[in-house]
Order: sequence, then structure tokens, then C-alpha cells
Amino acid sequence: MFDNDLLTLLSAAALGFSVLNYVLLDGTDLGVGVLLGLTRCSQQRRAMAVTILPIWDANETWLVLGGGGLFALFPLAYAILLPALYLPFILMFLALILRAVALEFRDYASSDIIKRGVDGLLLGGSLLAGGSQGMVLGTLVQGVPNQAGQYSGDGWEWLTLFALYCGAVLVVGYTWLGACWLYWRTEEQLQQRSGRQAKVLAIVTVVLLTVLVAWTATLDTRYEHRLSDPLYWLPAAAFLIALLISFILGFRSRRHYLPLFAALGIFVLAFALMIAALYPLIVPPNLTLQAAASSPTSQLFMLIGFAVLIPVTLLYNTYGFSVFSGKVHASRD
Repeated sequence: MFDNDLLTLLSAAALGFSVLNYVLLDGTDLGVGVLLGLTRCSQQRRAMAVTILPIWDANETWLVLGGGGLFALFPLAYAILLPALYLPFILMFLALILRAVALEFRDYASSDIIKRGVDGLLLGGSLLAGGSQGMVLGTLVQGVPNQAGQYSGDGWEWLTLFALYCGAVLVVGYTWLGACWLYWRTEEQLQQRSGRQAKVLAIVTVVLLTVLVAWTATLDTRYEHRLSDPLYWLPAAAFLIALLISFILGFRSRRHYLPLFAALGIFVLAFALMIAALYPLIVPPNLTLQAAASSPTSQLFMLIGFAVLIPVTLLYNTYGFSVFSGKVHASRD
């Protein structure tokens, strides 16, 4: 019914779409968590929490789809990546749990001091979750040692300088998304402060991403050839310039969501560049999509499931955003 190569590409697309949606949606929540923990005003912290309380758990659905999809669609890649990344994955899940507890129970704190401590836990959980995800990404890009379909490393590849840098870049990028989100969803002083933060973080994020792309090109000759090809970097540069212009002009518009959408577009562009550099590999330096894929029957079964789950999840996310849309006032309890 379907060619095996086409099935594998569709499987990779479904997996990549799930991961990208998680990064965009929950990454924004993590960024809000970072900014909330760094804010002194209790009323502003309350408003920041209210903007994400109704939607943060739905955003994490994409993480389940991504992890389950990797296991079912590319089991060999899962078998290599999991033992290589046990510790950062455990840290990430513990951080997400800590963040969830802090978000849901901060209003039950008996005093301002305890609530401030809970917000500190939210800050720590957000930083640790974002940093762990960046280290996982950096470890994947730099390559995971494997032989005959088995992980052959020492379990500490995620502590290289490149992986740690990727963790820092993702945390800064998430914080940028969070500032853009708050600019859209809040008013008055909090909105103005978030707008200033978003502009500064935009510069820092773009600079860090530029360094990351250049560093990535030095890791492997295949990356260098792909990223230095004008067919890739010219359109990428044009899109980046267009998105940055849209980001700047968005602050002059009454449509306060425009800076966030431009920032999300830059994340999509960075994700696309990563895919372009890696393809057809799923686990560098040698495991390809075809070699890691499950049987055609399993792929077809999972793709039917994704064809149902992805639209339902998108509709649920969209409905949640629409129900809880509107501005949040910092003076509101």
C-alpha cells in the first residue's frame, strides 16, 4: 500500500511534529516559570502563573506523543538514546514534576515567605527542565557512540561543553518565549517589563543560536557541507531577517501576539536547520532513519494512531487557548 521509504519519512515527520510542538508550547510555559521565579512583585507573579495554569498540562501531551512515537516508530534509536541519556531524562522528568507541584499548589501557601519559596522551586524546575532538554538535544547532534545497534558509550556524553552550551541556549530561548507570551497576555507594568525583556532576550537568543549553528558545522563534515550550502543558509537567513523585522514591528502593533509568533517562527527555523543537517540520520554518527525504523506494519499502525491523536490534541490545545484567552491583570487575586 505504501512504499517503505515513504512510511519511514511519514513516521519521522509525525515524530518531529510532536517534538516541535512540545518545544514551542511547553517551552513557552517553562520560560514563564523562569521569569516568574525572578520577579519580586507578588501580584505580578500571581498574574504570570494565571496565564499558564489552564494550559500547561495540555502542552505536555506532546512530550508523551514524542516519547511514545520514538519507541514505537524507531525502536533501535530509542534503545541507543535511552541508556545514553538516562540521567538527563530523569532530571527532566523530576523537574517537570516539581514545576507542576509548584504551579498547582502555590496558592495554598500559608504565607508570602512560603509562596516565595514555592516560586523558587518553580524557577529551579523550569531551569532544570529546559537545561536537560537542551543537553539531550546537544548530545543527539554531537553523536551517540553505538555499535551493532547497541549503545557503546560511558553515559556521560551529555556533559560535554557542546551539550551544556545547547542546554544554556534552550533555557535562554525558552525565557524569550515566556517574555513574549507575557507581553501578549498581560497589561500595564507587567506587559511593559515583559516587552523590554523580550527585546533583550531576542538579541541574546539570536546571537547564541548563530554561534550554535557555526559550532555544529565543526562537529562533522556532513554538517559543514549541508549548513554551508547556499540552498540552505540563504533561505534560512532570509527567513530569519523577515522574522526579526516582524518581531520588532509587532511591538508597534495592537496585535500583541505578533512578537511571540515571530519568536516561535525562529524556533521553527532553528529546528528545520537541525533536521536539514542531520538527515537522513536519526542518531549520529551512523544510524539512519531506515535502519532504525520498525516494521512497515508497525509504522502504519502507529501512523493511523497519530492521524487521530495529532488533530485531536491540536483541537484541544486550540480550544484551551480560546477559552482562557484575554488579558490577565496583575492586580487580580
